[in-house]
Amino acid sequence: MSAGDDTDDRPSAALISHDAGGFAEWLHFRLHRGRLAWAAPYILWVATRFSGRGMVIAIPYGFLLAFFLIPFLIVLKISFAETALAIPPYTDLIEMVDDGFEYFVNIKLNLGNYWIILSEDTYVRAYLNSAKIAAISTLLCLIIGFPMAYAMARADESIRPTLLMLVILPFWTSFLIRVYAWIVILKTEGGLLNTFLIAIGVISPDDPLRILSTEWAMYIGIVYSYLPFMILPLYANLERMDMSLLEAAADLGCRPIKAFWVVTVPLAIPGIIAGCFLVFIPAVGEYVIPELMVGDNVRVIGRKLFTDFASERNWPLAAAVSVILLAILIIPIVLFQRQQARLQEAGQ
Repeated sequence: MSAGDDTDDRPSAALISHDAGGFAEWLHFRLHRGRLAWAAPYILWVATRFSGRGMVIAIPYGFLLAFFLIPFLIVLKISFAETALAIPPYTDLIEMVDDGFEYFVNIKLNLGNYWIILSEDTYVRAYLNSAKIAAISTLLCLIIGFPMAYAMARADESIRPTLLMLVILPFWTSFLIRVYAWIVILKTEGGLLNTFLIAIGVISPDDPLRILSTEWAMYIGIVYSYLPFMILPLYANLERMDMSLLEAAADLGCRPIKAFWVVTVPLAIPGIIAGCFLVFIPAVGEYVIPELMVGDNVRVIGRKLFTDFASERNWPLAAAVSVILLAILIIPIVLFQRQQARLQEAGQ
């Protein structure tokens, strides 16, 4: 409300929420009266197109733009640069050059980082080994998680929230603390597991189990950390399943095991696919668990990425490793989604 004027030129709630045209007129009037008259057409265009439902849709897209697309473009830009003794330690892609007569733009795209990754056996083996570890971990999570999710879905409704809370409970503790807890359990000298087995006479004190610093320890850590990501989508899918279908299969003479494979598993495929994606994608780039539980005995792409970025300060090469890793993960997902969309269209 301006001084000496009894009218309030702010828009009413009804004007904003129900009358997009009236709000646009009010905004146009206010902008042309203020200092942003030069920007009035652009702000008006955004306001008229992102009012109401459009604004709700714009929020998640804005989040993805700010925290996914823009950082990815920055990493992509760095991957085409060259290493330099500077801060930050890479060269600019675009330079303004003055040769004394005129200015011109010089664009330098360095593809050498990608050639190093694809030509050196170290990086190729690291990618393949990471994919193998992620695939085995995903399979183990599926084997362990499916019975747990199925038991939760078939349990009494009164105890399902408690079971669900027990699955989510590990997330209340720091990820690093959980990894270090497994180190305390599995270590050879004085580990809780070896101490317990020696106490009950299963193993000899002179020949304890050597699990830590082996791939077994790494798989235990990865499966334990990512198992909830497999259980939760499976539980959400199996809980909605019509259990009368199993009764109908039994009435038709189908044995329980056959009914499980013929009825339950096909209906649970969406949950299986979602769980596998949620486990496989982060497991491919896992660095902390292999580093703490295995060390130098395993070669994963996450370790190479950390070494290039932190130890060798080769940011362009590390950025190229990240871009290739992202492409390896995203391209199959996009192709799978397109295939699913075609199947849905064909079914309709």
